[in-house]
Amino acid sequence: MSVFSYHIVTTSHFIALKALLFPPKPKNYPGLIHAECMTAMTLGSGFFSPSRMLLRQLVVFAQWESEEAIDQFLSGSSLGAVLQKGWHCRLLFMRQWGTLSAFKVPNESHELEENHAPVVAVTLARMKLPEVPRFIRWGRPVEKLVRDHPGTTLSFASIRLPRTVSTFSVWKSQKEMTDMVRGHSQVPHPKRHVDAMGERNRKDFHFEFTTLRFKPISEAGEWNGRSNHIPKLNSGK
Repeated sequence: MSVFSYHIVTTSHFIALKALLFPPKPKNYPGLIHAECMTAMTLGSGFFSPSRMLLRQLVVFAQWESEEAIDQFLSGSSLGAVLQKGWHCRLLFMRQWGTLSAFKVPNESHELEENHAPVVAVTLARMKLPEVPRFIRWGRPVEKLVRDHPGTTLSFASIRLPRTVSTFSVWKSQKEMTDMVRGHSQVPHPKRHVDAMGERNRKDFHFEFTTLRFKPISEAGEWNGRSNHIPKLNSGK
């Protein structure tokens, strides 16, 4: 069974740009299936805000054949050495909505035995460039919903120009995440996600889009001066 990893680190502009222009390729890293390199964004920030694109905050989302392949990458490559200075979590696939051709997502879905166990959600999309203004209009309220939701312990967005956008969120429980998706959360304007999905169904913003749900299995390092971002999980590697 493959394993996914999600990394974030603050580094130099040069290293971040190099990763964006020359992301890791499977032929160069044994056990790597696919990797996306992006720069972080603050959820809900204004389009022209300085916090919208945090160019020194490098994000890597990758799929691997095994955890051993992740270990080898982190200890045996220059980019891995950079990522070791930040935070990352390792993830087992549970469910997918939509499709994305780059990853080899399993066909079968899995459910958590405990609805109050933590989950991680990742969205990844390839934008239709003419639809970017509509996407920002409908997407920013959802970003604020996730950012401010009491059920999340860590959340941010990321981008690789010109087309790739992504979000990442750690949820205290699967129930809190699914309540948010369905508009049942006890927060102001709880149906922001439902409304945005309705608009996307009316006229899609993307030519590829997927939402992935994961069971976190370990986390390591620090982000924003904190470790242990995932509740009820002992930090692993």
